[in-house]
Amino acid sequence: MSENRTVQIARIIEKRQPLAIEVEEVGKNLQALSSALHGLEQHRSQLLSQADDVETRGRLQEIDLVTIQDEITTELAALSKLKTRFSRETLTIGVIGRAGQGKSRLLQSLSGLSTDEIPSGDRSHCTGVRSTIHHNPGVETYGEVWFHSERSFLNEVISPYYEKLSLGSRPFALDEFAQNPLPDMPKQFAGQAEPGAMYEHLRKYHTNFNKYKHLLKKASPQRISKQQIREYVAQDTPDGQRVYFNYLAVQEAKIVCGFPNTDVGQIALIDMPGLGDTGLGDAERLMSILGQDVDIVLFVRMPRPPRDFWADVDVKLYDTARSSLVDLPIHLWSFMVLNQTKLNSSIGDNSIYCEELINTHKSSHINVVKFITASCADEEEANQRILNQVLEYLMQNITDLDKQYASACQDRLNRLHTTIALELEKSKKALGHGVQRDSWFPAFIKLFNKLWSDLTVGLEGLLRDLRWQRDAQDTDFKDQVSAALQACREDTGIPSLDAIEVRRDSEGSYNIAYNKYLHEIRAYLSQHFLSLDNGLKRSLENIKSQVVDILAEQGRLRALTDSNGTNFLYSMESLMPEDLDRLKLGFQILSTFELSYRGLIQHRIRRHLDRLTPDETPLQLSKSPSADEILVSLQTLHAEAIYECEAALEELLCEPSQAAYAIVEEFVDRILRAEGVKDDWQIFLEEIRSEVWATEFEKLGENSKLRREWMQSVEHALSANQNDLINFLN
Repeated sequence: MSENRTVQIARIIEKRQPLAIEVEEVGKNLQALSSALHGLEQHRSQLLSQADDVETRGRLQEIDLVTIQDEITTELAALSKLKTRFSRETLTIGVIGRAGQGKSRLLQSLSGLSTDEIPSGDRSHCTGVRSTIHHNPGVETYGEVWFHSERSFLNEVISPYYEKLSLGSRPFALDEFAQNPLPDMPKQFAGQAEPGAMYEHLRKYHTNFNKYKHLLKKASPQRISKQQIREYVAQDTPDGQRVYFNYLAVQEAKIVCGFPNTDVGQIALIDMPGLGDTGLGDAERLMSILGQDVDIVLFVRMPRPPRDFWADVDVKLYDTARSSLVDLPIHLWSFMVLNQTKLNSSIGDNSIYCEELINTHKSSHINVVKFITASCADEEEANQRILNQVLEYLMQNITDLDKQYASACQDRLNRLHTTIALELEKSKKALGHGVQRDSWFPAFIKLFNKLWSDLTVGLEGLLRDLRWQRDAQDTDFKDQVSAALQACREDTGIPSLDAIEVRRDSEGSYNIAYNKYLHEIRAYLSQHFLSLDNGLKRSLENIKSQVVDILAEQGRLRALTDSNGTNFLYSMESLMPEDLDRLKLGFQILSTFELSYRGLIQHRIRRHLDRLTPDETPLQLSKSPSADEILVSLQTLHAEAIYECEAALEELLCEPSQAAYAIVEEFVDRILRAEGVKDDWQIFLEEIRSEVWATEFEKLGENSKLRREWMQSVEHALSANQNDLINFLN
């Protein structure tokens, strides 16, 4: 039995993990869909501001994407809860109840912990922090504490009081909260008990700030010993002294211990602070915890003489829990524990009052899986009559509960998918069918033929000019060569006589100094030629600009992009559909073509620098060298190297012109002469006709650019709204 239950619980948890991954993926896809719809909504707003046609405006106004975005936000939150539920490594039992009902006593009995770790007592609200108690047999009991950060403390703890009590601007820094006095209570709340109690609760944070402020800057989680747990999760000492304030800085705590009932498997208990305090956000936090962190909830209620009944606060607590998870009815995952006291207790035997509450629960609409009457303070009763029944129910029903919960979420996603599909169908038809092809196509053919003729004449003319100039020296490159040679002559890097003498003494030899100078001067000389890159790039960019000018003017493509030169070519390539690969290739070839010093010239220069290499130099020092000899040798070798480099570069001055002619001819072959490329141009220009010939097609009442961009947004949203992308129950 023991092993079977432990194994069963482990198997349930293991089966949940893959579904958690599926839910996470659907969440990402839903966020992508939300982004696509956001882009479509922005486009719709833009069209509404531009559309003159009454019918078009009407169709656009009928598209409701705002409501859908609200639904997506709701579903993302639901998926987050579902993912958290299925990602947990435990089955979790939440224990809730008003203060003084025996909740903490029950947790002590189930976990084996004492009042040192789980506060309990006759006074109200001993527990100050939500704690999760994990069963882990064989470990020494310890705790982990997560503290608020400055931001979460101000936003989640303090700000709600300022808003609820109308106290004015909330503090934006800890010092601002601590050093300034609290604003006075507004007169509108004078004499009202609940706002007054809330204000006192805020005052507790303010008055005791110096006692816990250091914790707001501590890293989380912080591991604490068993003996330290109470001072972080409780409001008072075991004897009732309210001297603990650490809990005011704590977000949550985790306690790890071995439960007395060792066969419970991978379970955890969640201890919530007793409800009914005036701490703001308690109900909201309870709903959040129950909605995503709890598999079964135990309501704890202690009936008291002389008579007891289901009070409004009981119904309110039940309704709060029921609201936490709308996809799974609370009566399927909750138990009511009626804390039965013995004759020798302070209130005597309350069995009759427990029976009375069971008999009257229907009239208060409090429905649960089962009412369990047991003593929360009796460890054996708590484990046998409460925990065992709850775990047996979990093992038998949790898979069906998970399925029901997940199916409810999936059903809503399916309905959302259908709703979005309907809105996108309306979006597809929002701009109507446009002008019929018969109306504009004859005009387009005439305009296209003229553009084709102008573009062909322009590019062929440029190519003819480049052919005539391909053996001519390139001016830009020639100027850069002259500047580089001048720099070589003026900035030699050759040392002075004094520097040579110092170098000789540091190296201990003229020969060693000479050889090192050869390497250094060669490196110094060669760096001046790196600037030739600038001339080559400038020369090529000038050629590309000439091509672009023809494309922009004779080809009428200026309306498509404000870019120039190479960037213009990149822009045009990106605008062309993938299926027009012949046309795209031409623009890609020209846009990516480069002339570089390293690729074209460097290897031809380096061979003339060999004389400045120690093993290759023709000028070796004499047997009795001197600084003068080294200086003269370096100057001679440097001058000879420059001379030979200059002669080599003279032969290369026409290379840029030849390269320019070759790449432009290749470009013209690709975009004008290749088989079928004229058809590609026609297909491309037909799609963007209203941009290329704005004036001509404006007369026909058509705006193809707006239509194309709108339809692209619609198609993007349609692609993101595929049913399989938001379905985790395939």
